[in-house]
Amino acid sequence: MAFMSYVRSDDQHENGRLTQLRERLSAEVRMQTGEEFPIFQDRDDIQWGQNWRRRIEESVDEVTFFIPIITPSFFRSDGCCDELRQFIQRELDLNRDDLILPVYYVDCPVLNSPEGRANNDLASAIANHQYTDWRDLRFEPLTSPDVGRMFAKMAVQIRDALNRVRDSQPADIAAGPTVNLSLPDPVTQPVPNLAESLAQMAEAAQGPSPKTETPTRIVDPMGRADHITISEAIHAADPGDRILVRPGLYQEGLIIDKPLEIIGDGPRDDIVVQAVRTNTLSFQTTTGRVSNLSLRQTSGSGFCVYIIQGWLLLDNCDITSESLACVAILGGADPRLVRNRIHDGNRNGVFIYQRGLGTLENNDIFGNAFAGVAISNYGNPVLRHNRIHDGKTTGISVYDNGLGALEDNDIFGNIWSGLLIRNEGNPTVRGNRINKNGCHGVCVIESGGGTVVDNDLRDNALGAWRISEDSEPLVKRARNLEE
Repeated sequence: MAFMSYVRSDDQHENGRLTQLRERLSAEVRMQTGEEFPIFQDRDDIQWGQNWRRRIEESVDEVTFFIPIITPSFFRSDGCCDELRQFIQRELDLNRDDLILPVYYVDCPVLNSPEGRANNDLASAIANHQYTDWRDLRFEPLTSPDVGRMFAKMAVQIRDALNRVRDSQPADIAAGPTVNLSLPDPVTQPVPNLAESLAQMAEAAQGPSPKTETPTRIVDPMGRADHITISEAIHAADPGDRILVRPGLYQEGLIIDKPLEIIGDGPRDDIVVQAVRTNTLSFQTTTGRVSNLSLRQTSGSGFCVYIIQGWLLLDNCDITSESLACVAILGGADPRLVRNRIHDGNRNGVFIYQRGLGTLENNDIFGNAFAGVAISNYGNPVLRHNRIHDGKTTGISVYDNGLGALEDNDIFGNIWSGLLIRNEGNPTVRGNRINKNGCHGVCVIESGGGTVVDNDLRDNALGAWRISEDSEPLVKRARNLEE
């Protein structure tokens, strides 16, 4: 088990994000070890008090971890500092150095400078442990790949520490409680003194470096910031800059040709980027992020979002097009689309073609005139945990050698079939719920094929399947729920 030590006002300021961090880490440790791993958070809870006394004050010889959330307020909290001191002493008693797992959450000058650490024994102790640096990740959604990798890294630390204890125990310890587990002899093996050990840590600790803030440009259509238009900010920005966009109507087509972050600074529905007769947003660089914007393509010939290369994180945007597809991915581009609303397009919601890749997760894709998602010409995306519904034709269409992995999506309420595969399309379709569509759950025709397993295909108007004679040998299907 573990105890998470934090300042409650920090969690309130972050809208409960520290609580969510605890929940995600507990689940990730369970994933890595196969065992439950409770993390106690609220020191006012009776369970915290009972377990703290048993594990710390009564010195029970069980592996217990301490996860301090390091912010400037942590060093001003007597409760947090007292808990950290007690746990440092516990590490010394057990001759361990891997039970305290600091999360460096907000930049702290006292922790960054040698002078600060020299004057604060707890700062030097934290710097002497293997901390995880969340100062940038604090601003990322908990569903982002970088955050997921950090949770995995922390869970592996905990797993490895647990394994070190088990590997070091003699075989007869597991036989029963009669083994004498005595503390070191105070003469031949003196237990380290807390003050002396903290002083030694202060000498050894190198400490983190101060965090360099990302250069930020602010766009305000009223002229109260650095730039009036987003295009002007993009032109002036250096690679790696962040552009914050305040509420307003921006009538321009954006071309992102250098690595940048463009983030809406306010309610998403109040930050509208709108283009006529061109793409609303064209992404043609190596990496970037676009978040919290409403993107509109209103007429003429153009996509709303056009991704032709690189890795783009497109998250929490509202996207629609009165012309071509709402989102087009092609040319080997491998973006990540997360938590977007992609809706009411004049053609496809998302069109992946010409070897386009990408991962689509937790998007709401609905009301599009053609397919919610169309995959062709060796497009090969991953679709996971999306809602694809109420389309005016099919939910997903895979054709002309399109590929793709479709996993755990909800595909429902489309006028035609939930999934249409034709003309040598060959996706892998696993664990989806394809229900309440106007024709079949899955329609495979014109030499289409694929692997369709473990899906729920019930309650479609014309039944679970339509498979043409030439497609039958090309379809592998198993363990699907049917009518």
